[in-house]
Amino acid sequence: MTLATDHPRDTAADGGRTPWRRKTAGRRRSSLMGWLFVSPSVTVLGLFLLLPILMAAWVSLLDWDGQSNPFTGGRAEFVGLDNYRDLLVDDGLDRTLFATSLRNNAYYVLLFVPLVTILSLALAMIVNQRLIRGRSLLRTTFYFPSVTSTIAVSTVFLFLFQGSGAVNRLLSWVGITGPNWFADSRGVVWVALGALGLVDPERPSGFLTEHDFLGLSWFEWLSGPSVAMCTMILLAIWTTSGTFMLIFLAALQDIPRELEEAAALDGVNRRQLLRNVTLPALRPVLFLVLTLGLIGSWQVFDMVYVMGQGAPGNTTLTPAFLSYQSGFDNADFGQGAAIAFILFAIILICTGLQRWLLRERSGRSAR
Repeated sequence: MTLATDHPRDTAADGGRTPWRRKTAGRRRSSLMGWLFVSPSVTVLGLFLLLPILMAAWVSLLDWDGQSNPFTGGRAEFVGLDNYRDLLVDDGLDRTLFATSLRNNAYYVLLFVPLVTILSLALAMIVNQRLIRGRSLLRTTFYFPSVTSTIAVSTVFLFLFQGSGAVNRLLSWVGITGPNWFADSRGVVWVALGALGLVDPERPSGFLTEHDFLGLSWFEWLSGPSVAMCTMILLAIWTTSGTFMLIFLAALQDIPRELEEAAALDGVNRRQLLRNVTLPALRPVLFLVLTLGLIGSWQVFDMVYVMGQGAPGNTTLTPAFLSYQSGFDNADFGQGAAIAFILFAIILICTGLQRWLLRERSGRSAR
């Protein structure tokens, strides 16, 4: 008596293939069809995203003025890591300008990201109240600045804060007179400490001026953002909070009402409800908003281009604008590409650190 694992008719009807071979062939066909459907998107991303990134990485290793083909020699000279060394190691104007841009952008990030997150969450909680009247009107009003042109709004702010602008006129009505605040290159932290009599704004201490980091003294690092940079931060918060408000609003409406009702029955107040129910439910969305705000704040360019291009005294200079200036104004595309890749590394590090910090808090709350 002979035992067979497959029926002869089933094997013959399937071309003599065993079941595991049929499954393998089916998986191969499914994989082939999947790659066939995604091939247009992969091709577009490769041609217009991955390939330009690789080309920019090669340009960052060259001394190239943009007038020749960087892949065929000519006036494009391979200099290796000299562009990165000029920005991070060697003393000179290039490192000083790059450190100045990092300082300005660091203050921008430290002020913009938490303020816009808190404001957008507060606005979302306001318009999410079921008993409030005119919620649709409030949503439209809060979101309207986000759809306006950044160039147009920056131009309006520039006129408001100039010497003869509305801000100086309003300050003169209350007895505050002074120079053009927008053209003041001093840091607001050091000016505020000097007004309180804690420090001498004209003569910083020796330790702050004798020690430096990346070519800038500690006095320059710690003096704070200028009035012009603070104005840009206010402008960015005003034009961005509406978009983040909608993201938080969608997440708030997705929280089950049963959780809030159960917390109300337990007698918790609004602060406890926010801390123990709302914020834990918003943790993924909070990470999304913080990440978007962090990436956008390190890439700020348009406001700087319109409202001074680094003036006054390079206090509004940012790495993104410095990269543009190095390439298109100074014809040093190698250094401009190097600045862009250093900025890319900074964004990756900050995003990874932010993700780790949020995970740590989640683990502690779970325990």
